[in-house]
Amino acid sequence: MTFRFEVAPNTQGVELAARVAGTIPTLETERLVLRAPQLSDFDTYAQIVASPRARYLSVMSREDAWYDFAQMVAIWSLRGHGLWSVEAKAGGHLLGFVVLGFEPEDPEPELGFIFTEDGEGHGYAFEAASAARDFAFDQLGWKTLASFVVKGNTRSERLAQRLGATVEREIPEDDGTTLVYRHMPAGAEGRA
Repeated sequence: MTFRFEVAPNTQGVELAARVAGTIPTLETERLVLRAPQLSDFDTYAQIVASPRARYLSVMSREDAWYDFAQMVAIWSLRGHGLWSVEAKAGGHLLGFVVLGFEPEDPEPELGFIFTEDGEGHGYAFEAASAARDFAFDQLGWKTLASFVVKGNTRSERLAQRLGATVEREIPEDDGTTLVYRHMPAGAEGRA
């Protein structure tokens, strides 16, 4: 079901949105483009977070997914970082999303990632998250970054480890344990 808020109201709005999106950095890797999110990307975002695929995050209604998506896109204008849509260079297929975020419940900036089922198992998440992490260190000057991963989310645990992050601590929560994976810039103590 598509809600009215998911559709641009007119051509002028679409054109202005495209100009604003043009200010968000585009990152390219060998196989991927990390680009500004578009209104049409929301459906894929909602399909991920409003489904059992989000069991390690929090499964959301489509309306709550909209607020989450809009917040992560809007943070670009407030903090200079936010959500990227990740698409394949070959064919332009939307594969998922990576974020340099800092939500109210986060104790520090986060490197986050969610991918479609088709986007998993091909190394795309590693490639995209590496590009976003390097952007945070090289362009934003961040000295550290964390990924908050629910213990038992083995795919995300393996990805954080493959990115060179190590578990710094565990945060006990009512519904389980969150692992804090620490990312450090290349050459920093604790990073190869």
